[in-house]
Amino acid sequence: MTQIPGGLPRVLKQVSRSFYLTLAVLPSSLRRPVGLAYLLARAADTIADTRLIPRADRLRHLDFFRQELDAPAPSRLAEIAQALIGPQRIPAERELLLRLPECFIAFRNLAEDDRLRVRRLLATLAEGMQEDLRAFPGESEDGLVALESRADLERYTYFAAGCVGEFWTEMAMAHRRLLRAWDATAMGRRGVRLGQGLQMTNVLRDLAQDLRIGRCYLPRQDLAALGLIPKDLLEPAAIARIRPLLQNLLSITLEYYGEGWAYVMAIPPTEGRMRLACAWPLLIGLRTLDRIGQAGDLLDPRVMIKITRPVVYGILARSAALLWSDDALDRYYRSLRSRVDDGPTRAR
Repeated sequence: MTQIPGGLPRVLKQVSRSFYLTLAVLPSSLRRPVGLAYLLARAADTIADTRLIPRADRLRHLDFFRQELDAPAPSRLAEIAQALIGPQRIPAERELLLRLPECFIAFRNLAEDDRLRVRRLLATLAEGMQEDLRAFPGESEDGLVALESRADLERYTYFAAGCVGEFWTEMAMAHRRLLRAWDATAMGRRGVRLGQGLQMTNVLRDLAQDLRIGRCYLPRQDLAALGLIPKDLLEPAAIARIRPLLQNLLSITLEYYGEGWAYVMAIPPTEGRMRLACAWPLLIGLRTLDRIGQAGDLLDPRVMIKITRPVVYGILARSAALLWSDDALDRYYRSLRSRVDDGPTRAR
């Protein structure tokens, strides 16, 4: 990440977790704008998630963040820093907030077209974070609320990650000569589904933990059809009763993955870095979905659904080795997907 100025590359590595692998493999022309977009998105997410300050203040600070995208005002960033740095106990996120003015300076130094693309993305993400704060007024299981409908869930996944697929498509077509002939509408739609599939994976994986902070992303209407209310999910044994809903949501997520994989396969092997950057999250996500489908303790907050580092590194190595063969890479994807498709059968 040497193209990102100052000490920001180190901060980026600290806060980006597994996404750093994707950023690292991107073609060099994309690392700076995408890396900065990620840093600023994480800063906004930190503002939204800092539960040690009142919700109204978080909403106001997200307004300041959105305003800063269009017109610099040091007083706004100073107020954000003053309000959040004290309560923020995670060192990496604390440093990110301290460096927020530096991030915005780097953002304004981007090429104009890239800056406009990053601005649209960040404005959309911040809007989604504000919607989330309004949809879930509680901070614990005592104030647990569910999204109302499937339409609300789809809207949530768009604002949380689907919009990133649109941004990714715009950036790929702008920076990679071989991708300029893409059908922007069709590939943008596939990019949205790619992002939504990954976010649905997060929703299902983090279900138990989200319930404890007052958020149920399983729609209330679907729970009611099973004779359940959101608070019923606080009991881990309720997993048996929501299994049909989970299987249905897994199937929808796999449909999104299918669109995402079509996106990957539309990237020619000669654009190897771009292809791997898009393939890795999907392949890793499939292994996570396999774990989710098999988990009998998905509603137990003490259980973390994740795959091990050796498994992750194995996926990276094998996909890189298969990169130049469309058929071989596609077979690998389908072998991982079949584990999820066959999950209920294996579970029995």
